[in-house]
Amino acid sequence: MGRDDSRRESARMKTLYLLRHAKSSWKDTSLDDFDRPLKKRGRRAGKLMSAYLRDQGISPGLILCSAAKRALQTLRYVRQSMDANIAVEIEEGLYHASPKGLLDRLARLDDGVDRVMVIGHNPGLEALAANLAGDAEAGSLKRMARKYPTAALAVLKTTVKRWRELGPGGARLEQFICPRDLES
Repeated sequence: MGRDDSRRESARMKTLYLLRHAKSSWKDTSLDDFDRPLKKRGRRAGKLMSAYLRDQGISPGLILCSAAKRALQTLRYVRQSMDANIAVEIEEGLYHASPKGLLDRLARLDDGVDRVMVIGHNPGLEALAANLAGDAEAGSLKRMARKYPTAALAVLKTTVKRWRELGPGGARLEQFICPRDLES
């Protein structure tokens, strides 16, 4: 494959970043689940993941974020590592969305957007990642299957041309990164 072929191949590649919100607090039992903020550990993980995204040059064309408070606070950390002009859509429908609901939302994306980050919740995010990953970088799939902790990031790449073509086994799990992987 020549350099031009390689460029065309990467231009056709779509990348999906599935980021689970950082650790939230249960301290205030009067709060509705939707309104729970990040706890200290979650804020620390948000900073670690933000630094990782910056160091890796990860810059989606669009961020879809759950409207839950803990997801919005996670988004604030993520945005610190990226261009301020990246489009963000805050969506209540991402709060506890099922894997099918998440896939249906991805199917409605503009096909001109090649890199999308979803900041959401388990179990939907974890199940979607497992469902899409038909192939994986060594060890990543096993690690993800063991546990998809808060603030974990799955990076999936696919060669589909249209987001609506994405389906089970249609992506390769390139990376699975957890905050504990980044602690010194």
